[in-house]
Amino acid sequence: MSYGKDDIEAPRSSGDIDDGGSSSSPFDIARTKDASVQRLKRWRQAALVLNASRRFRYTLDLKKEEEKEQVLRKIRGHVQVIRAAYLFKESAKKLNSELGIAPHPTSTTGEFQIGLELLSSIARDHNTATLQEKGGVEGIASLLETNLEKGIQGDDTDLSRRTKAFGSNNYPRKKGRSFLMFVWDACKDLTLIILMVAAAASLVLGIKSEGIKEGWYDGGSIAFAVILVIVVTAISDYKQSLQFRDLNEEKRNIRLEVIRGGRRVEISIYDIVVGDVIPLNIGDQVPADGILIVGHSLAVDESSMTGESNIVEKNSKNPILISGCKVADGNGLMLVTAVGINTEWGLLMANISEDNGEETPLQVRLNGLATFIGIIGLSVAVIVLVVLLARYFSGHSRNPDGSVQFTAGKTKLSTAIDGAIKIVTVAVTIVVVAVPEGLPLAVTLTLAYSMRKMMADKALVRRLSACETMGSATTICSDKTGTLTMNQMTVVEAIIGGENIDPPHEKSKLKPILCSLLIEGVAQNTNGSVFVPEGSNNVEVSGSPTEKAILHWAVQLGMNFKAARAESSIIHVFPFNSDKKRGGVAVQTTESEIHIHWKGAAEIVLGCCTQYMDVNDHLIEMDEGKMNYFRRAIEDMASRSLRCVAIAYRLYEMEKVPTSEDLAHWSLPEDNLILLAIVGLKDPCRPGVKDAVKLCQKAGVKVKMVTGDNVKTATAIAVECGILNSYSEATEPYVIIEGKDFRAMQDAERLEIVEKISVMGRSSPNDKLLLVQALRRKEHVVAVTGDGTNDAPALHEADIGLAMGIQGTEVAKESSDIIILDDNFASVVKVVRWGRSVYANIQKFIQFQLTVNIAALVINVIAAFSSGDVPLNTVQLLWVNLIMDTLGALALATEPPTDHLMDRDPMGRREPLISNIMWRNLLIQAIYQVSVLLILNFRGISILNLAHKSSDHALKVKDTLIFNAFVLCQVFNEFNARKPDEFNIFKGVTRNYLFMGIVALTVVLQIIIIEFLEKFVKTVKLTWQQWLICVIIGFISWPLAVVGKLIPVPEKQLSNSFRKCTNRVRRCFCRPEKL
Repeated sequence: MSYGKDDIEAPRSSGDIDDGGSSSSPFDIARTKDASVQRLKRWRQAALVLNASRRFRYTLDLKKEEEKEQVLRKIRGHVQVIRAAYLFKESAKKLNSELGIAPHPTSTTGEFQIGLELLSSIARDHNTATLQEKGGVEGIASLLETNLEKGIQGDDTDLSRRTKAFGSNNYPRKKGRSFLMFVWDACKDLTLIILMVAAAASLVLGIKSEGIKEGWYDGGSIAFAVILVIVVTAISDYKQSLQFRDLNEEKRNIRLEVIRGGRRVEISIYDIVVGDVIPLNIGDQVPADGILIVGHSLAVDESSMTGESNIVEKNSKNPILISGCKVADGNGLMLVTAVGINTEWGLLMANISEDNGEETPLQVRLNGLATFIGIIGLSVAVIVLVVLLARYFSGHSRNPDGSVQFTAGKTKLSTAIDGAIKIVTVAVTIVVVAVPEGLPLAVTLTLAYSMRKMMADKALVRRLSACETMGSATTICSDKTGTLTMNQMTVVEAIIGGENIDPPHEKSKLKPILCSLLIEGVAQNTNGSVFVPEGSNNVEVSGSPTEKAILHWAVQLGMNFKAARAESSIIHVFPFNSDKKRGGVAVQTTESEIHIHWKGAAEIVLGCCTQYMDVNDHLIEMDEGKMNYFRRAIEDMASRSLRCVAIAYRLYEMEKVPTSEDLAHWSLPEDNLILLAIVGLKDPCRPGVKDAVKLCQKAGVKVKMVTGDNVKTATAIAVECGILNSYSEATEPYVIIEGKDFRAMQDAERLEIVEKISVMGRSSPNDKLLLVQALRRKEHVVAVTGDGTNDAPALHEADIGLAMGIQGTEVAKESSDIIILDDNFASVVKVVRWGRSVYANIQKFIQFQLTVNIAALVINVIAAFSSGDVPLNTVQLLWVNLIMDTLGALALATEPPTDHLMDRDPMGRREPLISNIMWRNLLIQAIYQVSVLLILNFRGISILNLAHKSSDHALKVKDTLIFNAFVLCQVFNEFNARKPDEFNIFKGVTRNYLFMGIVALTVVLQIIIIEFLEKFVKTVKLTWQQWLICVIIGFISWPLAVVGKLIPVPEKQLSNSFRKCTNRVRRCFCRPEKL
């Protein structure tokens, strides 16, 4: 794929891998995701801005970011002070104890036997002494009326009294900006301020010279037009802010599991109450302050609170868990002791305002384009101002009746000032129209619209830039399980005791020892659970899809989960590891035997086995023949797209088990294992995923599968999903590769083969990271999916990180740019469509706005030079600006995506914003509008047969008709802008109610302006014949657009050629300085 390398909006930077820090242009930031503060400051300083508070509202507030860091440091310091005070208090308590002084009794809270302050202080102050005084976690649980195994009751009454006693897991939000603040921001536009001053001066002078009855129209009409612009702008901005506010609430609403009434239930983080028992797994966020009940290799990253990036192990000696921290390793159960504002995290969140501003690459580029156009417009306005003032004060400007407007020594001072003010207001209004202030803001508008609609398509956007970058994606690296498949696993095949058991849950062939060992291994070596409600046979299984499938299978084999867990006690757990592809547990049985159970990727666990147990409970040596039998069985299952999981165990000597101090660092033995079973789990492909993959391929987006599964399983699924067309394709070099092989290559080798890869099996998160890095070095725009904690580096490194909403950990979600709420690949493809829609909508708006810019500027400049007057006055230009800026953006930037967007290749990150097709369209329309309106300006009186009327009235009719025709041209051209490269410009228009509403509103308001507001806008009423002429002039733009689309455009981008010319001119000007 070829990308544009030099265009006027975004000159080439040093590369796509960094943020373009060494680029010559401040507006060339290919990747804002990691852009430096200096880089962000640079483009802000270079932009030509009329209203900084509005223009930069949705960019990152650099000042606020610094303030946020200061607040964080203060609160972290506050934590340290509290802990120091606690140590001092403990020392005093010890001294009082030695002196025989009794401590003060602790208060209680309502129905509970422990007070809010004391309970909150345990975690906040790391008050382990008080924890021990109260009997440890068991004592606190008793005071909170919590069963550590079954959790709280969880009924409405119980939840209500806990919330009343200890508060809710929420914190006070800072109030959003009110509508009046948006009005105030809109008032800060420099040109509008100048116009208001001019309106006030014109009002005073008009009333003084013509009286209040007639003299207020000039100044009043300008003031009214300015107020209208301000109000419409504020309403548009306010609505956007509400959309962003709603989306932010969705981002904060984390779903998690708690244990209530003996079962695991999923709730919102806001519904957690004190006393809840919460399972914690790797990648989870600690949702409240609490105490560890039981943990297995549990380690927590507390950097969000302490500012120090160290991993803290949690055990009985250090059981305090702080809200907002992340689980870095292991798993466990916690008892909630404080929620919401009573936690340090709640205090921190309540004291910092979350700044959701973020510049996007397109936003920065549009600021560059707006600055370029604005400089031209400003130059034109200055020229017009100088020419009109020179003509006015030299006596060359005349009134409609032919009299000279200014005569030195004769014209009154107030009249001269009034004339000069009118000229200044025209020049300033040209600046308002010429500087496309709304162009960068159109990005925010279309992103706000797209993000809201994407929620309905099961995609939650966390970073604005990802929404548009997704439209440029050339490669999607997708997980298999849950994304391409349904994540609904069932055990469909089982080899137990060396025999194929059919059906897989048929236990009549199994002897007691083999069956009991299998059940023990499944029940203890899991982070899932099985709940059987009293008086019901409906089994409720929770956990990951793989865990649930195996637990269901074990239940069918006769497992009583609760009884099986009680028959042995867990000594140590090695949580499932995505690098080792297995997890293990050491348990002590009632006979004081140590059993070590392993479960994981079949071929890896099989490689650790030296024996297997047959169906008669006999241990058989694993000879070469039997090993090959098992390997063939695994390959056969994998070729039928089954996930293969092996279950094995071994005995271990009690005396070799480490002591309690060393137990946490014990590496479970994984050699000399005894194979018990190999199970095949079926996870069917999602319906529609094959069509989604084909749509991506048609759109020029390569889909690569990256999975931890067996290569043969991955290949079978890839063929089923359409990533591979056939099994014969899999035989081509490097199309299928194992993670370890890719990892072993040198960087140069990886770069050579990375584009050939379609499937990577048995990959680790680090392999995924290496794949993303290699693709980005090949200048691909990479989207990558991930759900695990270890996927975080790849998600961050990718241009677009896509975390899974159902299976994804909080760590993965926080590292991502977009969360796929239903874990479905089809939703990923919808995000691609929306990303392309953002870019396409912005281009539509650019084409529409530049047509207006060019036409308005050329008409006014030529008229100013030739006659010393302009046909479009201040109020009319402000109305055109409103149509072009706010209403035009609303109409065109909110077009929904169409399938046509997926018929083209991805848009390169540096391809010109103004394509050759756009240049052709806008130049044809602008030339047509300028030609027709200038003809009317210079020959309108004769063409319209107005010569017999008074010169003043004839001039007003002509100017009114020019203004009306100009506005109607924009209305008709709005339809053309919808489909820049399609002939049918009306396709889907009736489904876009906002577009139709804005067009209708524009037409209605235009009729009101012409027919009823003639004194305000300086127009006269038109006859139906004159209205028909205006409509015909506007209508001609439709067939003209069709004819224009038949004109071929060159492949070489005009924007690039223009850029090279300007570079040569710049070098010519700079050469003398260098000498």
